[in-house]
Amino acid sequence: MTEKVAKLLLPGAEEAIELPMYQPTLGNEVIDVRSLNKHGVFTYDPGFMSTASCESKITYIDGKKGILLYRGYSIDDLAEKADFMEVAYLLLYGELPTRQ
Repeated sequence: MTEKVAKLLLPGAEEAIELPMYQPTLGNEVIDVRSLNKHGVFTYDPGFMSTASCESKITYIDGKKGILLYRGYSIDDLAEKADFMEVAYLLLYGELPTRQ
C-alpha cells in the first residue's frame, strides 16, 4: 500500500520534506506536520482554524456547518431519541445497544 505524502520545499533547501497525509472518515484530508520541528520550522495557525488537535474515533466536529457527531450519530438525534445510558454505551463500545 502506498502512503500518500505532501511535499514541502523550504527556501534554500535542496530536498523537499515529505509529510504523511491521512484520509479521515469525514472532513478534509490531514497533513501530519510533526516532523517539521526536525527541520527547524513550525506551523502558524492563529485560532487553530486549520489544525486538528487529536485523532478521534468518537467525536467529529465541524463548527462552521454546525455538525457534532458521536460515533457517526448526530448529537441532535441522540438527544431526542437516546437516553444517557444508551449514549454512554455508544461512546464506550462504538455502537448503540440492542435489546439483547
